[in-house]
Amino acid sequence: MVLETLNPMHYNITSLVPDTMPVATVPILILTCFLFLIWNHEETSSIPGPGYCMGIGPLLSHGRFLWMGVGKACNYYNKTYGEFVRVWISGEETFIISK
Repeated sequence: MVLETLNPMHYNITSLVPDTMPVATVPILILTCFLFLIWNHEETSSIPGPGYCMGIGPLLSHGRFLWMGVGKACNYYNKTYGEFVRVWISGEETFIISK
């Protein structure tokens, strides 16, 4: 009898989870998604440049400066966005002004 109570296969796992669990999961997922959207929402800047996009924009911008060098990366951004551009270098917002 002791061995029977210690056997994990003896218990039915589905009987331990209440029936309300799936009903409670949907509002929690919706709330989590809503909070994630609010947390990542950022005011759009009037200055052109690559978007922030949950931190991916600064990583791509910094990677482009490391890969291409400062001069070529500045020329690329000026051709793409214009004379006044906002980019990220080393995680800091940087403005490129050229003509």
